[in-house]
Amino acid sequence: MTLAREATTGAPDIVRINPTDGTTVLGSLQEAGVTGVDRAVTAAAAAQAGWASTPVADRALLLALAADAAEAQADQLANTLANELGKPINDSRAEVRVALALIRQMAEEGPAHLSSTEEDDARGRLRVLRQPYGVVAAIVPWNAPLVLAATKVGPAVLAGNAIVVKPSPVAAAAVTALLEALGSELPTGLVGVVQGDRTTGAALVAHPGIRRIAFTGGEAAGAAVMVAAAPRAVPVSLELGGNDAAIVLPDAPFSPELFKRAVLASFRTSGQVCMAAKRWYVHRSVLDTFVDGFIEAARTHLVVGDPLLEETTMGPVATSSQRDFVRDLIDDAAARGATVVELGTVPDPAVVDGPGTFLRPTLLIGVDDDWPVARLEQFGPVAPVLVFDDVDDAVRRANASDLGLGSSVWTADEDQAFSLAGRLEAGYTFVNTHNLDGVALRAPFGGVKGSGFGREFGPETVLEYTATHTVHMPAHAREAQS
Repeated sequence: MTLAREATTGAPDIVRINPTDGTTVLGSLQEAGVTGVDRAVTAAAAAQAGWASTPVADRALLLALAADAAEAQADQLANTLANELGKPINDSRAEVRVALALIRQMAEEGPAHLSSTEEDDARGRLRVLRQPYGVVAAIVPWNAPLVLAATKVGPAVLAGNAIVVKPSPVAAAAVTALLEALGSELPTGLVGVVQGDRTTGAALVAHPGIRRIAFTGGEAAGAAVMVAAAPRAVPVSLELGGNDAAIVLPDAPFSPELFKRAVLASFRTSGQVCMAAKRWYVHRSVLDTFVDGFIEAARTHLVVGDPLLEETTMGPVATSSQRDFVRDLIDDAAARGATVVELGTVPDPAVVDGPGTFLRPTLLIGVDDDWPVARLEQFGPVAPVLVFDDVDDAVRRANASDLGLGSSVWTADEDQAFSLAGRLEAGYTFVNTHNLDGVALRAPFGGVKGSGFGREFGPETVLEYTATHTVHMPAHAREAQS
């Protein structure tokens, strides 16, 4: 695996080790730094000047062709992602499909949202234009890197911007390959990529040629991006972490299919999903039913092992530091008195118990709200179960988090679910599902409170990458010249 290198800074290589076996070197990259960032932003600005004047219909056509070019490499992209991230191969293939679907959806539906509006009546003449910002900086995390790159590249490029992406070093190869494939059908420099860690990220958001920033990642890094953007008043969108609460009401329609959705809600991508169900609030009257059904579904649907095997549904945690963080949360909960249940099926214990970064999926029963495993975003394969007796109390406890990305309500009463959802402090509420299984690509996604602001998916996503430009001739000004 070869990663693109924009510049060398003299810093040591960032080496990526295969998380499955803990020993195989997948590749290395070096910080692009200030020099590499400047080169990429300069090239992007040169390409954007002509791109902005290209008719939207032509931009859409080229974006669709770019998706076709990337689809020709779909198998290679999926294998690269599975190797470097430990994401099961079937999930990796699905991520490639969703990323390309987002690009194509933007090419098909986005132009309608970029049209200018005009009024000419007795009040005067008024036109509102949607215009690109210029060069966009995008910082993409490692957990769903292809989808999260596509949600930025597609709308930014369609809107007439250029974009420079900095992927996480944990999943740099797959993102770089995707961007290179997309860029092969677009003007040179329009889609750029810079490699590195914090040094390169800081240089990118601080570059004077950047006119807009799109960031997905942790709260601390998001705050640093805002601070860097503030002196030049560069607009920022932030999709940060989540500590999603799932509320299971007494009339939840328990079935094998519901429990499958519940298990995947917490354990898809080894729990490393910002919108995973991370706190299960279960009514006391159905606690045993929920726990028994969850354990049984996990035995069937969680197969832990080598991510390149077709039967695997859960691979390793992406990094050793994340594994250790989650393991400490589990150990702390156990010490406080939680019941610990290891879940799933492990066909080859030698792989899972080897030097890789695996964690057995774990259910924690009897957790309190103030324990670290419930208070913090775990971002790993652990599902805490908390008990409630009163719905109002469950809502209060769910809303007590500083974060507000997603939430879910599990009940047979659809009207009750939608009513209760309106009381939850979240940007997205699922009903009888949670996580990727419930996302509607036609609707906006994003958070409230400490989970950030700005929206991806739906019509809002392309509007995020445009500024309105109003042109107005009021009636009295028109009359004065006649």
